Amino acid sequence: MEGLMNKLRHLDAYPKVNEDFYSRTLSGGFITLVSSVVMLLLFFSEIRLYLHPVVETKLVVDSSRGETLRINFDVTFPAIACSILSLDAIDISGEQHLDVKHDIVKERLDVNGNVIEVRPDGVGSRKMEKPLQRQGGRLEHNETYCGSCYGAESIDGECCNSCEEVRDAYRKKGWAMSNLDLIEQCKREGFFQKIKDEEGEGCNIYGSLEVKKVAGNFHFAPGKSFDQSNIHVHDLQAFRKNRFNLSHTINRLAFGDHFPGVVNPLDGVQWMQKQPIGMYQYFIKVVPTMYKDENGHTIQSNQFSVTEHFKGAERGLLDNLAGVFVIYDLSPIKVTFAEGHVSFLHFLTNVCAIVGGVFAVSGIIDSCIYHGQKAMEKKMEIGKFN
Repeated sequence: MEGLMNKLRHLDAYPKVNEDFYSRTLSGGFITLVSSVVMLLLFFSEIRLYLHPVVETKLVVDSSRGETLRINFDVTFPAIACSILSLDAIDISGEQHLDVKHDIVKERLDVNGNVIEVRPDGVGSRKMEKPLQRQGGRLEHNETYCGSCYGAESIDGECCNSCEEVRDAYRKKGWAMSNLDLIEQCKREGFFQKIKDEEGEGCNIYGSLEVKKVAGNFHFAPGKSFDQSNIHVHDLQAFRKNRFNLSHTINRLAFGDHFPGVVNPLDGVQWMQKQPIGMYQYFIKVVPTMYKDENGHTIQSNQFSVTEHFKGAERGLLDNLAGVFVIYDLSPIKVTFAEGHVSFLHFLTNVCAIVGGVFAVSGIIDSCIYHGQKAMEKKMEIGKFN
C-alpha cells in the first residue's frame, strides 16, 4: 500500500516548495492584486453572458405560401387636408384596394400640428340622416329616396344617395367628374364647403393594411382614385387645385409585428417638398424574419431596407401621379433569430481559461520584472567595484 502511495506521489504535477525558499516582492504583490481584479471582472462578465440568452442567426429560403403581409404606418402630412388625402394599395397580382378606409384613422391638424378632429372611419362624406328629395323637402313616412348617378349607373334603377356614391359610380366607370357643382348630392352635403373649411390644415393618417405577400405598393395621394384604360389615376378636378404640398413625416412604418432588436429605418424620417409637383418614392426590400425566444414563443415578422427617390415634373404633366409611394418587394431569403443559453460545460471551460490564462500571464510578467530587477542590481554592484 505504501509503495502505491509513493508512486502516486511521484505523479504530482504540482511539486511544493518549502516556504523558507520563497522570496516575496513588492512588485509581485502588486501584480497579484491587479491579476485578481482582472480575474474577478472577467469572471463576472462570463457569468452575465451565461445568465443572459444569446441570439443565433441563420439564413434559410423562405418557403411560406398563401400568407398575408401586415403593414403598420403612421404618417403626418402638415400641409394637406384629410378630405383630400386618400390611401390606395396595389400589388402585382392585380388586386387593388382603392381609397382604403378599414383600420385607418385620420386626424385633422391645425397649422401648429394640434389635433382638431379624429375620423376613425377614414375618408368619406358625412351621411345624411334624412336625405332630401330631388325637388327639395324632407322625406315623408315610408318614402324612399333614390338619387341620380348622372349616367354612371351600372344597372337600371341604381341609386346614388350621397356625393361619395356618385363619385364611386364614376370611378367604377373610369370617368372623371368635371364639375361637382352640378351634383345635387354634393351640393346639399356641402362637399366644397367642407374642402374650403379644411383649407390650410394638415392630416395625420395611421393604421394598418393587410395585403398579399407579393410585391406591390401603397401610396398616399390627393384626389379620388380610379382606373382609366388600365391606368391608375387620381381625380383632382373636384379640388380645383393643380399643386399639393406633400411634405411629410413618417412617424412609424413597419412590416409585421415588433420583435427584440428590430430597426425600422424610416421611423422619424422627414421630407420637405421643394418642387411644385412630383412623386416621392420609397423603394423597400422586405426581408421575412422569424424570432424565437428562449421559451419557444415565435414571432413572424419582417425587416426592410430602403432607398428614396423623388420624381419631379413640370406643372400639369404629372398631376395624376403626385403622391407619396411606398413600393415594396420581398426577399426570397428568410432570417431566423433563435434565443438560447450557453451550456454549463462551455461556461466552466471559459472560467478555467480565464483563471489559468490570467495566472500564467501574471506569472510571466512577475518573472520578467523580478529577473530584470536582479540584473539591474547586479550591474549596479559591478559599477560600484569599478
